[in-house]
Amino acid sequence: MNWITWNRNQPWSPWHEFARLQSDMNRIFERAGQAHADEFPPIDAWVGEDGLRVHAQLPGFENDDVEISVVGDTLTLKGERKPCALEPSETYHRQERRTGKFVRTIQLPFAIEADAVQAVSMNGVLELTLPRARSERPRKITVTSN
Repeated sequence: MNWITWNRNQPWSPWHEFARLQSDMNRIFERAGQAHADEFPPIDAWVGEDGLRVHAQLPGFENDDVEISVVGDTLTLKGERKPCALEPSETYHRQERRTGKFVRTIQLPFAIEADAVQAVSMNGVLELTLPRARSERPRKITVTSN
């Protein structure tokens, strides 16, 4: 029986192809839930009655390296990570941290008081506090009897 060879070392097998397909599909579905992981900077956001809190991981950035803006219900973080200066005799052995410009735009779940946004950076984490606009805050309505 003649087999079509997949490579010179082993004959082609439909079972090998099914296993490879299964492996590829597993990788695709594993990454489907992690699509956000490739965006920079990685963020976490929490919503409360009073507003929104956002943490952005920006290790190695100075305060002036990041531009923060709020327009309407959109938060934008911009910045640039410059590559490390190498000596003439050096070359990279491994480079995993991205360099270059980045823009991260996040649609906010409600309108905020843009003039009251606070930004604090500590230990490579930028913490933004975005207070909810008064018109967007839940109001407690008192029921009265006649």
